[in-house]
Amino acid sequence: MEMETAEVSGEKKKKKGIVVLLIGPPGSGKSTFCDSVMKSPQRPWSRICQDIINKGKAGNKAQCLKMAIESLKEGKSVFIDRCNLDRDQRSDFINLLGGGPHVDQVHAVVLEIPAQVCISRSVKRTGHEGNLQGGRAAAVVNKMLQSKELPTLNEGFSRIMFCYSDADVDNAVKTYTMLGPMDTLPSGSFGLKHSDTKSQQPGIMKFFKKVSALPASSSSSNEKAATTPEANEKIEDVRVSPAKLGSVVPTLAFPSISTADFQFDLDKASDIIVETAEEFLPKLGSARLALVDLSHGSKILSLVNAKASRKNIDLERFFTFVGDITKLHSQGGLHCNVIANAANWRLKPGGGGVNAAIFKAGGPDLEAGTRARANTLVPGKAVVVPLPSTCPLRNAEGITHVIHVLGPNMNPNRPNCLNKDYTKGCKILREAYTSLFGGFLSTVEDQSKLPKRNNQATMSDSGAEDSERNKKYKGTQDKASTNNMESGDIGKKMSKGWRSWALALHVIAMHPERHENIVLESSDHIVVINDQYPKARKHVLVLARQEGVDGLEDVRREHIQLLEEMHNVGMKWIKRFQEEDASLIFRLGYHSVPSMRQLHLHVISQDFESDHLKNKKHWNSFTTSFFRDSVDVLEEVKSQGKANVESEDVLKGELRCNRCRSVHPNIPKLKSHIRTCPSQFPDHLLQSNRLLVRPETSN
Repeated sequence: MEMETAEVSGEKKKKKGIVVLLIGPPGSGKSTFCDSVMKSPQRPWSRICQDIINKGKAGNKAQCLKMAIESLKEGKSVFIDRCNLDRDQRSDFINLLGGGPHVDQVHAVVLEIPAQVCISRSVKRTGHEGNLQGGRAAAVVNKMLQSKELPTLNEGFSRIMFCYSDADVDNAVKTYTMLGPMDTLPSGSFGLKHSDTKSQQPGIMKFFKKVSALPASSSSSNEKAATTPEANEKIEDVRVSPAKLGSVVPTLAFPSISTADFQFDLDKASDIIVETAEEFLPKLGSARLALVDLSHGSKILSLVNAKASRKNIDLERFFTFVGDITKLHSQGGLHCNVIANAANWRLKPGGGGVNAAIFKAGGPDLEAGTRARANTLVPGKAVVVPLPSTCPLRNAEGITHVIHVLGPNMNPNRPNCLNKDYTKGCKILREAYTSLFGGFLSTVEDQSKLPKRNNQATMSDSGAEDSERNKKYKGTQDKASTNNMESGDIGKKMSKGWRSWALALHVIAMHPERHENIVLESSDHIVVINDQYPKARKHVLVLARQEGVDGLEDVRREHIQLLEEMHNVGMKWIKRFQEEDASLIFRLGYHSVPSMRQLHLHVISQDFESDHLKNKKHWNSFTTSFFRDSVDVLEEVKSQGKANVESEDVLKGELRCNRCRSVHPNIPKLKSHIRTCPSQFPDHLLQSNRLLVRPETSN
């Protein structure tokens, strides 16, 4: 731990500074903003003000740039306290400082305070360091406002924060005040109103209405009026859509699981957080993960930051953030559509910390939504709860889903204490983060054009016919989501991130008596059905009826008897099919990662004559190492306690003949070739009964 602390300390020393350009006319509050932030000792700041840069007198831009570079070399972050009203004024600071060796990011804080307020403040102030006060202030402000141009991300800013009121400014001050030496802020454009989006487009300038000077005696009342809703255009303050600016992406904000009340070792927890995040980021497209804590001195944030940096993880997509997880948007400018709750096993409000805060913020809607999906939660699992439009968390913060997750407990005063068994504890904590990120992945898929996946990988079992399967199984899944399942069952399914249609096989396996029209055979342990979209002349599925065995990754030694029964049933069906047609050749196997929940064995003939075999994923999922032969799975589980699974990357490989391994450019040409290919099957398939033919039939 001492070594880790030293490494974290080293990271702090190497941390680059942030450059923040304050953008606003005189009287908008730029200097007050800087002074407020700089009172905090959390991060060293330097204020660069052109009004006093020349030994207390007004200077020029070059002097500001020089002082900024010197401050950055000293390890400080800097505020550029100038008006910075148009693109040209900002460009030198962005270009010269943004690419410097001591700069991490360049931000903009835009003080879009009503013109009347700025003029009122400028007119009535005395002793201003730039001597802009009294009667002439109104004319100067008016002239500046006529040429003001709002900043855009394509100027080179990594983050822009818009403030339209004193409350917005206070939130921005809190954001930068809470920023510690190791902390970073998420990139993007935050707080922009709909009425200003057009002015954010390149080449379009926003002009402010010219305002007359205000009599000093009336400045107070006018300032008050200008900040009321009646004085401003009443438009909802929301983020700009990704289609417009590309800056808002699905984001999960999550607390550190089990490290507070459950007293899990921080060093071990930080390893698991970083490793699981690294595993999931490639699957999440552009979506982001944000680890959140209330404290600037948070040890878990420092550890995760240091370890993520050493792994070169993209800090734009996996980052830490200091703030209240229920107010990240309104108080911190961080837009998160999903937040995680470190829940208790009862899934009820109470206690303290994150659980109490999130249930309080979510109100009755969150409680009702939770009860509809699960009554309890076991360690290592998560449950996704969508929030209705009436929920306060959705209205105030833009949160669409809360994911409850339960980790392992090392606190002897709390239930299910593991008594410092970190072998088991680390396994459960890793499972908890996997369930959490998998649940988030399911919400990302629902709201984006990412390829549909199951809880941890791209769907490969059925590929393009998934939407067709959705329709085909609609009656089944409708029942699954209503009276066929108890809320606890639904919670377990949702906890792994399965989309609703992907539960159809599970429903059939658990209740075959309700699906007599499609069930070919059933027993206490298995159900046999035809694949609804067969990839060959004969293609049936043998479903396991055991709860909790969703796919090959869940299989362990205790499932050997089940696997053997599934294999034997598959063999029986092959014999039946070959009695009808002796030319049929079969393989028995599992997909490494299934698209539908419930372990199922494919019994498929090797002719692949089917209109449903349409694309590369279909073909490669049955003819590459992604397809795990049943005999190999049985041997591996017996010898090593689990089955090997292949990466989904093999699904992207070339289209090769399953006999001669020749390459073909598309599915039609491949199908034409395999109908007449004279070659035998590869040697490895001819061994150990991986390929099943009638004894009297030659290959």
